[in-house]
Amino acid sequence: MESITIIYIVLAVLFSTAIAFFQYFYKTKGNPKINILLFGLKFISLFLLFLLFINPKIKTIETTNSKPVLNVLVDNSLSTKYFKQEATVATILKEIKNNKEIQHKFDVQPFSFGNQVSVIDSLLFNEPQTDIYSAITSVNELYKNRLNATVLITDGNQTKGNDYEFLNSKNKIFPVVVGDTTQYQDIEITQLNVNKYSYIENKFPVETLLYYKGDEKITTTFSITHQGKKVFSKKLEFSPSKPTQTISTNILAAKKGIQYYTATVSKIKEEKNTKNNSKSFSVEIIDEQTKVLILSSFLHPDLGALKKAIVSNKQRKVDIALLKDKNINYNAYQFYILYQPNSSFKQVFEKINSNYLIVSGTKTDWNFLNAENIGITKKVINQTEDYQAIYNDAFLTFLQKDIGFNDFPPLLDKFGEVQFKGKQQTLLYQKFAGVSTTQPLLTTIENNSKKHAVLLGEGIWKWRAASFLKEQSFEVFDAFLANLVQYLASNKKRKRLTVNCAPIYPSDASINIAAFYVDKNYLFDNRASLELTVTNDALKQQKIIPFSLVNNSYQVSVANLTSGNYSYKVSVVNQNIHSVGKFKITDYQIEEQFTNANYKKLNSLALKTNGKLFYPTNINNLLSELSNDKSYYTVQKSITKKQNLIDWKWILFLSIVLFSLEWFIRKYYGKI
Repeated sequence: MESITIIYIVLAVLFSTAIAFFQYFYKTKGNPKINILLFGLKFISLFLLFLLFINPKIKTIETTNSKPVLNVLVDNSLSTKYFKQEATVATILKEIKNNKEIQHKFDVQPFSFGNQVSVIDSLLFNEPQTDIYSAITSVNELYKNRLNATVLITDGNQTKGNDYEFLNSKNKIFPVVVGDTTQYQDIEITQLNVNKYSYIENKFPVETLLYYKGDEKITTTFSITHQGKKVFSKKLEFSPSKPTQTISTNILAAKKGIQYYTATVSKIKEEKNTKNNSKSFSVEIIDEQTKVLILSSFLHPDLGALKKAIVSNKQRKVDIALLKDKNINYNAYQFYILYQPNSSFKQVFEKINSNYLIVSGTKTDWNFLNAENIGITKKVINQTEDYQAIYNDAFLTFLQKDIGFNDFPPLLDKFGEVQFKGKQQTLLYQKFAGVSTTQPLLTTIENNSKKHAVLLGEGIWKWRAASFLKEQSFEVFDAFLANLVQYLASNKKRKRLTVNCAPIYPSDASINIAAFYVDKNYLFDNRASLELTVTNDALKQQKIIPFSLVNNSYQVSVANLTSGNYSYKVSVVNQNIHSVGKFKITDYQIEEQFTNANYKKLNSLALKTNGKLFYPTNINNLLSELSNDKSYYTVQKSITKKQNLIDWKWILFLSIVLFSLEWFIRKYYGKI
């Protein structure tokens, strides 16, 4: 207790004595025994009251012992079961838990890991993937303020996350290798690259990376099958000096829709694991190629620039035609670019029913265009002007970023004021003679179901060239024009329900399906109830699962589905709105792709962290190593605490009782 507090307590005793003495003994008469009782009551009640204000505190010192932590990380993935090491792992864990020296020295904390780390409840060895890096970093972070070591019981094969071999850890790691460490000959498909989409009657590329592990020269066959039929086959040779090969081929897209393919490399002699010899993939074959007609009455460099930019997207096919051509089949095209129209375009406007883009210039007949009622008019004079572009970041019709429009060369057009007749959005404004205006340079116009755009100036070929000089590629400019064409060429109404579902899943992957639903104003609607109906195409078994609302989307996770083909239907409850699709679950297990335990990487991890590698046969050596490691010791901590000497509630209650008792006695003996 502090000295100042003791002084206050002494003063409280003196003041309480003085006040009580003055009241009951100084010049007072009466029964001495009663006065002594009242004096005592007054003294105690006043002293307790003063004590409440002083609130004395005392210091206490608590000593605690903090043992180092021994994290025991157990691989709970399917690979442990695949190597038939369940009993071995259970035995190792039991020996660690039952060792008295370990229990005395360490605070043992067992964890299991696969996709995630969790406290061991039961070991089922059913985790579909293994993330060793995340498991180690998680326990290091959990006990970062205490001495700790980690025993890692695993086969060392990781299927997700960062490479644990290069993990930086200040804590020692002692891997225990479970699984077969014998090196077998093996050939596997390590990677398969393919586009998600292709067009019917086109060929799509497939690139496959193969890896051979063995000591002999071998011959095998690589093939790709579709619906049980072989569409590609090639004989391959591998050797220790040539362990990898990349096979590239082109497959004909002959049928519309999602098509499933399987890439397979034949089994080689003495190969133990054939699960990694095949991989499935899917390609969505599209039969929707937009044909675009660029129509002009004269030749101009812009025509070629427009065609090259548009055909960079394989969904587009572009033809250039002059008005003098007599055999133009307008019905064969879904989108038109009308370059500098004049009165000779009269019949063209009568024949086309689709959306279009108008590009004006010095040879444009604006008197003719104004009479065609296209939603925009321009009062021109017989003078031309150079117009630079100003990007409008408030443009909302479609997503288009600024690709440096303000730095592009000016376009040339007739001078005049532009007026609109209809709903329009301007992407680029005009700037001429150094003056920025709100006159449009590139604008989109919507009139009921019709959409078109007007570019007020010729010389767009200069823009494409300028973009190439800046980016060293035409890709950025071509993507801008592709956005414009895609918006104008599409007549589809926006769907109120869209579903995101992958076409193919491995059997060990979690199947997560997301849906986005909007109201009639195309705003996200979080009031709806969505259901997923999944049907096994072969067994006709159905499973109905409700969606959960997560942030601004509806999501559902589907589990316990066997391999096979499935159809799904996402429905909005009490609404005639739904979306259907298909997906496939392969029998490929990523945890079964390994033929042996990866003791080399585990040993590298142990050496890097000053630990040591062990095997199940010498687990006693591990326990002895940990028991005798002097870098792990119990830390004693002293904590000084300040505690209140009194409980103010009881003191206040007692003080009130004493004051009340004093008052009643005085009242009884007529002293009041």
